[in-house]
Amino acid sequence: METMAYLTTGAAALLFAGIFLAGGRIHPLRPLFRDRRSAVSFAAGMSGAYVFVHVMPELHGARQSFAESVSVALRYEGMAIYFLALVGFLVFYGLDHLLARLRADAAEEEEGAAGPAFRVHVGGFAVYVLMVAYLLVRNLEETGPTLALFVVAMSCHFLGVDHSMRDEHGSAYQRVGRFVLAGAAVVGWGLGLLVPLPPYVLALLVSFVSGAVIVNSAIMELPSDKDGRFVPFMLGGLLYGLILLPLG
Repeated sequence: METMAYLTTGAAALLFAGIFLAGGRIHPLRPLFRDRRSAVSFAAGMSGAYVFVHVMPELHGARQSFAESVSVALRYEGMAIYFLALVGFLVFYGLDHLLARLRADAAEEEEGAAGPAFRVHVGGFAVYVLMVAYLLVRNLEETGPTLALFVVAMSCHFLGVDHSMRDEHGSAYQRVGRFVLAGAAVVGWGLGLLVPLPPYVLALLVSFVSGAVIVNSAIMELPSDKDGRFVPFMLGGLLYGLILLPLG
């Protein structure tokens, strides 16, 4: 990699880390929305638009790359790419259900305690953040505009993740969780520099992360007890989708 690529992707990884470390004090959309919750909904809509308008078309190319890069004949002509997106969706949907069960089993725990639900939640999202940060360095399309679109979308997405974590776990997240997620962003970037994956594995990773982004954006916004804001969510999705449309 060139020096400029190191600096650019490293700065993006530090931005991701900074969002978790100081997310409670970051209000980038304050001129547009008075309350932070509406800003988070708008950002979640942007990250969803990125997946639907930019990444899903990219998966078609990833399917072709996957089929061409493996050394054996593939059944279903590389449809595993789309299946892995489904797996990513289901894994994080299942994680949300597991958290609900763990919270119910530990209802008597002191608020803000770092119990099993906290450890599972932060651990699962640490892996998620690590994978996203890895893709800063090793993505299917390594161009400046593509990286910029990815960084903007994932920064908005991580603002939503940080908000959700703070609401769910309170002081435990403030004490421990935010540092774990910030560290995962830096570690993922470092692994991207040191550990190149074969093209077909990279294509599978991109598809898995795409499914995970879709379900995590939905989980943070759609259930009634998450106090999402429909209009900002819709506006974020439509506006960023229109920006991505001519760039796709």
